[in-house]
Amino acid sequence: MLKFKSLAGSLALAGVSVLALTSASAAQTTITVWSLDDENQPALNLAREFSEMDNGITVEYRQIQFDDVVSESMRAFATGQAPDIIAVDNPEHALFASRGAFLDITDMVAESDVIDPDNYFPGPLASVTWDGKLYGVPKATNTIALYYNKDMFEAAGLDPNDPPETWDELVEAARALNDPENNVYGLAFSAKANEEGTFQFLPWAQMAGGGYDNLNAPGVVEALEVWKTILDEKLASPDTLTRGQWDSTGTFNAGNAAMVISGPWELNRMLEEAEFDWGVALLPVPEEGAERSSAMGDFNWAIFSTSEHPEEAFQAIEYFASQDDRLFPEFGQLPARSDIELPATGEPLKDAALQVFLEQLQYAKPRGPHPEWPQISRAIQDAIQSTLTGQMSAQDALDQAQATVDGILK
Repeated sequence: MLKFKSLAGSLALAGVSVLALTSASAAQTTITVWSLDDENQPALNLAREFSEMDNGITVEYRQIQFDDVVSESMRAFATGQAPDIIAVDNPEHALFASRGAFLDITDMVAESDVIDPDNYFPGPLASVTWDGKLYGVPKATNTIALYYNKDMFEAAGLDPNDPPETWDELVEAARALNDPENNVYGLAFSAKANEEGTFQFLPWAQMAGGGYDNLNAPGVVEALEVWKTILDEKLASPDTLTRGQWDSTGTFNAGNAAMVISGPWELNRMLEEAEFDWGVALLPVPEEGAERSSAMGDFNWAIFSTSEHPEEAFQAIEYFASQDDRLFPEFGQLPARSDIELPATGEPLKDAALQVFLEQLQYAKPRGPHPEWPQISRAIQDAIQSTLTGQMSAQDALDQAQATVDGILK
């Protein structure tokens, strides 16, 4: 019988929390798994279940902190101490794959009876793909959409069943809903100078015909100018420049914003905190009929190319993927697959919102993929901040960002 215990208690190793799944049998093959997940999240639990099977494989699990994932794992790879399996944030996947750190599992997937690439949403699948090959399997996914306060819509004379569908409609609705005397902003979102700001802005750029490699396209300039209009007219709080998505959603839940752009990770919190009727709509598009896009978050599974047990590691990933239908009901995470039907929660608001997020996921696109994504993202963040603080025009800021990105891409 396998036993779940901690190694040296709460040992801290370069900021890494270490746990292990050990076996009394020395004949077992041992593989290591690194992930951010704790006991309330899927990776640790699925690793334990796999290790407890009569399959000859023991799993050692290490919980690693978000800020340490790239630095710690790349250091481990360089010194020959990398784990067999890691869960890595999807925009970082190309960094590892392009440097030969991740194993090409294209042939393994082709022969698998469990993992079928056709079952995955295009965005998550693209994030594990590099140079036409598969270097991982999506672990879970998320995206963003528009939450709105139906009670405030009705009080402002807006149709609570007709949320804004275009950028112009979004701005007009924010103006109608803005109520400074009662400390209510029309819209909340995050333009923070970190990955959250990029996460929120990139879909606007993509819907406008641009992207990370085409940042100064006319539509992208227009998108950033819309954001500036919202800030200049005080339709959103000045804190938009410094606060993340969690705090932005908190403003909405408290009744201090009539709309918020946020993700499905907020649904349970919404049910607990929001004392009003609310709904979720797809992200507004530049104009009616325009191409949709959305952000894409969460992590991917990958096997390090230095693994001495790639077949056993892939067996573990197959087991993890086989449990994707449990991600939402047990752990509140959305599977990265379109072939899994989410069970009803019994909460009408939540069930309706989930259907919108599932539709939005059809348009979700990865950040990149590109091995130098952190530098590219920083250029985007700088353009957002420079424009919204009035230091530069949207055109000049995005021209500067494009020049930076061009240098990175070349």
